[in-house]
Amino acid sequence: MTRVRGFIAIDIGAFPKLMEIEKEIMNAGANVKLVEPGNIHITLKFLGDTEETKIDEIENIIKNSVNNVSPFKIQLLGTGVFPNSSYIKVIWIGIKQGEQIGIIADKIDEQLTKIGFEREKRKFSPHLTIARVKTANNKEKLMQIVEKYRDLEFKNIEIDNIRLKKSELTPKGPIYTTLVKSK
Repeated sequence: MTRVRGFIAIDIGAFPKLMEIEKEIMNAGANVKLVEPGNIHITLKFLGDTEETKIDEIENIIKNSVNNVSPFKIQLLGTGVFPNSSYIKVIWIGIKQGEQIGIIADKIDEQLTKIGFEREKRKFSPHLTIARVKTANNKEKLMQIVEKYRDLEFKNIEIDNIRLKKSELTPKGPIYTTLVKSK
């Protein structure tokens, strides 16, 4: 049985302020893995290894989750870290007016349990992961960059579709391919 490493997401892609902050992070001398600007997205649900035979059912779930939802706007606002500033694993850009995204993510999560996926244990927190921190090298410089952009309004974006993506892990980083688009 063929499987794909899948996730459900809203593609955001590159924008000038993203390029600026990623360049600063890259030049901080820290041990980080930047998310390729073209791969920037909001993850609604990570599926992991998924049987290809379930793709049609997942497509129906995605489309049902946005049935009667008109395109809506969000604001990319500020930066932060997960889990906390003492132990940084992820650097992110925040999302304001993301309530609709949370509603959609909850609908998807609930419906996916009916076809064998586990429900998320953590509450959904909409964000854009821009870097993964591998070690604590130059953590202070990273936190200075995070503080510099903490309150910055990066961009306003209209959300008009959700995608099922395939992630192929390669030595140069993941390659994402869209398998299904909601609209």
